Amino acid sequence: WHVDRLYNFLADMKVSVISAHYSRYVIDLNRRTDGVSLYPGLAVTEICPSTDFAGMPLYRRGQEPGAAEIERRVEFYWQPYHRAIQNELTRIKSRFGYALLWDAHSIRSEVPLFFEGKLPDLNFGTGNGSSCSPDLIDTLQAAAESLPGFSQVVNGRFKGGAITRQYGQPSDGVHAVQLELSQATYMDELPPFTFREDLAMTIRPVLRSLIDAALNWTP
Repeated sequence: WHVDRLYNFLADMKVSVISAHYSRYVIDLNRRTDGVSLYPGLAVTEICPSTDFAGMPLYRRGQEPGAAEIERRVEFYWQPYHRAIQNELTRIKSRFGYALLWDAHSIRSEVPLFFEGKLPDLNFGTGNGSSCSPDLIDTLQAAAESLPGFSQVVNGRFKGGAITRQYGQPSDGVHAVQLELSQATYMDELPPFTFREDLAMTIRPVLRSLIDAALNWTP
């Protein structure tokens, strides 16, 4: 959903970027492979989604991926992506003594399947405080508040997915934060889902300020 285009300023900030090449409809890189729910009791999608966020089927009846196909996708898509994350975190930590992981996501501002009403603009997730130092999330909130105009919440409906929770190990020097961004801040949420540069120009300074705050923070 145009996330790479939205974060087009990262090349100027000397940060390492890992991007997915395939749609989450192929495989959800932010889900656990064992199928354990990240939000027990709440609606979630599978590692290989069979429906979209509106509950509509993605496959013709009987053509949904079976166990063998899911295993193949895990091997060819999920595992290489996660190896890349682990290798890069190890490299960064060995050089600087600690590493920061910013997991950038976006979602429609209204998804009745997952939550009631309208989502805040900025949704920070830290696994209920387990994936990063409390001081880091305080720093990020302060940075967001310094550029008013966007609502925010920490560990609201979205508390961080498998990536944030797996790799965020503050005691081991790795701090991870997920930002689930409302798509209404930078694109049209109805077909053809057009990227809106006029909107992006407003939210980009906030995102850049957040990344900059993280880079200037030290454990």
